[in-house]
Parts: sequence; structure tokens; C-alpha cells
Amino acid sequence: MTARPARLAALVTAFVVLGLLVVLVRAAPDSGPTASTTLLDQPAPAVVGTTADGSTFELARRRGSWVVLNFFTSTCIPCQREHPELVAFAEDQERLGALGAELHTIVQHDDREAVERFFAENGGDWPIVFDDAFKFQNSFGVAQVPETWIIDPSGIVRARAIGEVTAEFLSTTIQRLRQGV
Repeated sequence: MTARPARLAALVTAFVVLGLLVVLVRAAPDSGPTASTTLLDQPAPAVVGTTADGSTFELARRRGSWVVLNFFTSTCIPCQREHPELVAFAEDQERLGALGAELHTIVQHDDREAVERFFAENGGDWPIVFDDAFKFQNSFGVAQVPETWIIDPSGIVRARAIGEVTAEFLSTTIQRLRQGV
């Protein structure tokens, strides 16, 4: 008779966990809450990585442009949900020409082929930087993905968003920062 209550408890627990999983997967994306960090209003770390095409990416060389770094893995469900917003943001920024921001995806803990397949299937032709040595992750203090950082043309960190972001959030934040609001 003791096995029956144990099975019932296991069944109830399984349904609760399944219900929570469904809620998390179907939850609407957050609009990108900003988060405090000691890096705000400080020079961005001078980190270096390798892009998907094998070239070197040096963050310090991006001065003169607004830079958006989006930390990502191909298996992250919030990253997958956020991706169409990043595609829209990148397209909007491209239309702005020289006034547009640069978007770079920083990949950590992921297989290169899986990432390249994800981008091939879901769009996005901006640079992908592989953080194999965890230099970006450690320098920016990224604990989990997605996380997005905005760096101004002077190389100063201006914003950090934890969780999913939208194209509107990124564009509005950059515009507000440009205006000094």
C-alpha cells in the first residue's frame, strides 16, 4: 500500500513540473529589463574573439559605432524566441546606414555547426563571435543567456538588458542614449 501514495505523489509532481514548463515556454518575452552593473558608464572590456568566418573580432576596434552585443546559445528557448526581434532590429539599423548600430552575437557554450545552422534557418547575417575562452562572458559577467549590452561610439558601456529584448526596446534605448535622456 505504500507504493500507491508514492506513485500518486510522483504523478502530481510530474504534472506540476510539466505545467510550469508549459508556462515558461509560452510566456511572453520581457521587454528587456535593464540591470545594474559596475560596467555601466565605464569603458567596455577590451575583449577579443573569433568570428564564424575565422576572423578576429576586437571589441575595442568597434569605436565610432553604437555596438549591441547579444549573448546567445542555439539551445536557449528565450534566445530562440528573441531572435526574430534581433533580425528586425538589425534590418532597421541597416536602413539607417552609418547612423545605425552594429549587432554582434556572442556565443558561449555551443557547437559552431548548431549555431550556423540556427542562423541559416532563422535569418540574421550579422557577425557571430565565438567566446570559446569565455573572455566576453567573464569580462561582462554574463551568467546566463540571453543578455544584451549596448556600447556607445566612445566605447563606453551604456546599458545592460537581462532576458529577451525586442527590436523596439533596443531602438528606443539607443535613441534615448543618443539624445542623452
